[in-house]
Amino acid sequence: MAERRATARSLDRKGGAKAAPGLEAVRGGGGASSPLALDRVIHERVRLAIVSALAVNPSLTFNELKALLGATDGNLSVHARKLEEAGYVMCVKSFQGRVPRTEFELTAAGRTALERYLSHMESLIQATRRR
Repeated sequence: MAERRATARSLDRKGGAKAAPGLEAVRGGGGASSPLALDRVIHERVRLAIVSALAVNPSLTFNELKALLGATDGNLSVHARKLEEAGYVMCVKSFQGRVPRTEFELTAAGRTALERYLSHMESLIQATRRR
């Protein structure tokens, strides 16, 4: 990833890094408050898949998500925990008979974050197509 950043930057006259021409327009200013700032929690592929799956389903169990995404137990667990810590996903643990059951739901904050993320991506696509 560091290589990609290096190709998108050039050096100013004092030797410091500056954004490549035109990159600021796509970034919308580049700051965290920029309309095009991407949510790093959701932007990761597996987490985006989890949030997207939960956006179209009222809830999904751990095993349903695992099968849907083709993820391993450990991978899904780590990414789901990250989303839970961000407040985007709610995890409910229970038992069905003697079998543990973990169920996930998208929170209101998670739905808002996904909508904001999708809007940002749509803006990036539109800005790219205008060039």
